[in-house]
Order: sequence, then structure tokens, then C-alpha cells
Amino acid sequence: MGVVPVFQPEPARVRQMWHLLEPLHAVLYYAPEAVGEAAALGYATDERWPAYFAWRAAPLGPVDAGPVAAAFYSFSPAMVRRYVPAAWRTAAPGDVLAARLRAVDRFYRRLLGDAVAAEELVEAAALARRAAEAAESAGRPLAAANAVLDWPEEPHLVLWQAATVLREHRGDGHLAALLTEGLDPVEALVSFAAVGAAPVTTFASRGWSEAEWAAARDRLAARGLVTADGQATDAGRALRDDVERRTDRLAAGPWAALGDKGMTELAERVGGTWVAVLGTGLLPRENTLGVGKV
Repeated sequence: MGVVPVFQPEPARVRQMWHLLEPLHAVLYYAPEAVGEAAALGYATDERWPAYFAWRAAPLGPVDAGPVAAAFYSFSPAMVRRYVPAAWRTAAPGDVLAARLRAVDRFYRRLLGDAVAAEELVEAAALARRAAEAAESAGRPLAAANAVLDWPEEPHLVLWQAATVLREHRGDGHLAALLTEGLDPVEALVSFAAVGAAPVTTFASRGWSEAEWAAARDRLAARGLVTADGQATDAGRALRDDVERRTDRLAAGPWAALGDKGMTELAERVGGTWVAVLGTGLLPRENTLGVGKV
């Protein structure tokens, strides 16, 4: 008997699954329920960053700014130091993890009502969990930290946690792709803005100074990747295409494990929730991830 070929998803399908699941995770950073939970923990809510760093870094434990800056990569280390480790003086990581699940639970119950228990969502949660549990976490700190958390029982929370593991798995792989192509944290943003992923002003949220941005642009110009005014050259576009293709390849493992049929079923079953989340208008149309642009 011949060897049964192992399913390898096309990069476009891997990216499609990210585009479907990323909004389901990202509501944590924008939902009013999350703002309320953050305020109850004692975080300032006049800006989103105190809670953002707490929500996203909590799986790592009460770490200092260095590991968070390394894992988040695109944020200026100076910006990270403004919020970490101060986040853990406000609330312990375990309390933050409990609060973020409460926030997600309240948001999805408000959004979906009785549909949180619908068979379609139950099946979507089971499929997403299968993919998340197949995600290899070696060399992927944020994926690993989220993967070892206890699974909740409610299907809508299972779906959210699986989406979280999978997006951090992809994100960790994306950092490996950036490093492979020799792009430091601020160069990664400058090169992404150069191909039109989002306006330069959108990337200002990552905390880099104008001088740091200009210096990175000059370094990329010296490599022939951008023009003097920050527009991508053909070589710069090719490099970013390589980064995205490598990211898709590194993110393919969980989807290879789920299989073609499983990917199709998950996409079909999660579609209604995806539409509902986007319909809230909570998520910004312009974002530093380039969702919908690449």
C-alpha cells in the first residue's frame, strides 16, 4: 500500500481561518463588558492600554517588561515599561484571567442570546478546540502560555479560547518570520506601513517615537526596501510577501491536523458569529495586523 498523503492546507486557506477567528478573539480589547471588568479590577480605562497589556500578558504570569516586550515585539519597549509590571500591582494574573473570561462571556451572551448554546456554535467550538490542541507551542511563548490554561465549559468560551490560542500561535510564528527576514520590531511596522497595510498614524499606537520611526525607515531605505519617503520598493514588497507566506506556512500545523473537511465545517459554522461580531462595529477598520489587507 502507498503512503497516504498528509493534508497540507493552502496558504490562502490558512489566512482565511485567521481572518475568521481573529475578530472573535479581538473583541476582548474593545467590548464594553471588558472595560467594565478592567475597571472593577482597578485598571484605568480612559485609554485601552493598561487593560490590554494585562489581558494579553496575563497567561505569562507576573513577568517583567522584558519578556512582554519580546513576546509582543512590535510595541516599543518604553511603552511596555509604562504598563508592565505595574499591571500586576493592580491585579494578579490569575484574577485578570478570570476577569477576561467573564468579560468574553458577558459580551457573547449579550451578542448572541440563546444562540450561545446553538448546535452550530457547539460544533464550531469543538472543531476550533481540536485545531488549537494540535498547535505546536515549541518556540511560541504566547501560544504556549494560553494553551496550558484550563478549558472553560461553555461552547462560546471554548471557541474564544481556541481562537486565542490559534491567533497567538500564528503571531508567534509571524515574529519568527520577521526575524528570519532581518526586520527588527520598528522596522517590521515601517515595512508593513510601506506596503499600505494601514496608515502610518495607525502604527503610532505601538509607541515608537518619530525619531525611532525615521531611523528605521532610513535603515530600510539603505537596504533598498523603501524609498526615502517610506514607500515600499519592489524589493520591499517582495520581502513582505515572503514574510506573510512564511507566516502562513508556520501557522498551517493546526489546520493540517483539522483536515480539509474540518476546516470547511469550522468556516461554515463560525460564519454567523463572525458576522455578528463584525456587525457590532467595535473592531477598528484600520488595524496594525492588516486584517483584510493582506
